[in-house]
Amino acid sequence: MEPTSHTDSDHGDPTADRDCVIAGGGPAGMVLGYLLARAGLTVTVLEKHADFFRDFRGDTIHPSTITLLGELGLRERFLRLTLNRLQTMDAVIDGQRMTMVDFRTLPAPDRFLVLAPQWDFLNFLADEAAALPNFELLRRTEATGLIVEQGRVRGLRATTTTDTTPPSDTTPPADTDPATDASTDIEIRATLTVAADGRTSTLRDAAGLIPDESGVPIDVLWFSLPKPPDPPPPTLAYLSPRGMVLTIDRGDRYQSGMVIRKGGADRLRAEGLPALRQRIVDAAPVLRPVVDTLTDWDQVKLLSVQLDRLDRWHRPGFIAIGDAAHAMSPMFGVGVNYAIQDAVALSNAIAGHLAAGDAPSAVLAAVQRRRERPVRIMQRIQRAGHRVISRTTTGDRIAPRWAIRLLRLATPLVRPLAARFIGIGLRPEHVTAAARKG
Repeated sequence: MEPTSHTDSDHGDPTADRDCVIAGGGPAGMVLGYLLARAGLTVTVLEKHADFFRDFRGDTIHPSTITLLGELGLRERFLRLTLNRLQTMDAVIDGQRMTMVDFRTLPAPDRFLVLAPQWDFLNFLADEAAALPNFELLRRTEATGLIVEQGRVRGLRATTTTDTTPPSDTTPPADTDPATDASTDIEIRATLTVAADGRTSTLRDAAGLIPDESGVPIDVLWFSLPKPPDPPPPTLAYLSPRGMVLTIDRGDRYQSGMVIRKGGADRLRAEGLPALRQRIVDAAPVLRPVVDTLTDWDQVKLLSVQLDRLDRWHRPGFIAIGDAAHAMSPMFGVGVNYAIQDAVALSNAIAGHLAAGDAPSAVLAAVQRRRERPVRIMQRIQRAGHRVISRTTTGDRIAPRWAIRLLRLATPLVRPLAARFIGIGLRPEHVTAAARKG
């Protein structure tokens, strides 16, 4: 990629090779990279893996994200992918099925939520971005530190890995044996450096930004199960005094999860797989015909649920977004949506300044202020939900029977509110008119 020239400014870096370098090829990083490149800026995104194929990641594409794709002219191409559309979200609570969310109450045309493997969404964005001559995606490249000069971040340091395995007739796994790889240390200078490298962000740590963690009483065990022979309607969760099991529809399979006490995974392993399978069936009897497909602990992945937020997301020449700025709970599946909203807000605010060779700290602070309030509110609600779920997983009854009946009566009023709260969010972002033109 050819270096871009910049105009000098009090705060800019006229020697920068790129307008923006982004660590992390997840939803936040890929959306931001695409938007900035579409605005004519020179952008590099670093993805530490050779591909996007990571299971047990957020699969939900919310109505607000589909609306954003529509504003960019990408909606119809995205919806042609193999995916599942949900107009409602059901839960089975103590044996009673309830429709908790009805997306059909939202403004047309995006009256549904999409379930799609995250790698399909990221591959779609990568393909669209690849058509832009000023976009660069460096795979197998991991950010390791920051370039800091005179108190300002001027770019990042990274390690890029090249597979030296001789070609063969068979296709090797995407991430090959490190013993056959060659690593090279590189530096990338940019006017703005963005940490979108997740909840264990290396760049966030390098910038000296420390998140405040909220105590979370639960973890989640993730696993994949085939659908039973006569599957029920799409059901987000089965919740009862016997536990909570998630069933996210992936066509012929469920991406499933079982909520457990924080730190309880080792005890469950000690009890053995038969005990785990029984716990799953106790909470979700509909899975009895298929639960025996769990035959090895390698099929079960632990998601250590985190809920944290940075007090300060930025420093001169640098900002963190998405999980790097605020790790969200899996509750309501809003993590991907909030990360994308961060990316859109940042692109809207900073693109014009980057075109002039500058990334003013005041603008970065304004982005944090804009995005911080909806994050705070959602995390507060998630913490309250954790307390309810934690009581369920300890065997306490969720609520007396009369309360469940009352909830059933109230759901027709709750559904449209829940649809807006989950599907659109507390402060939905929209791309600018200039970005829509491309």
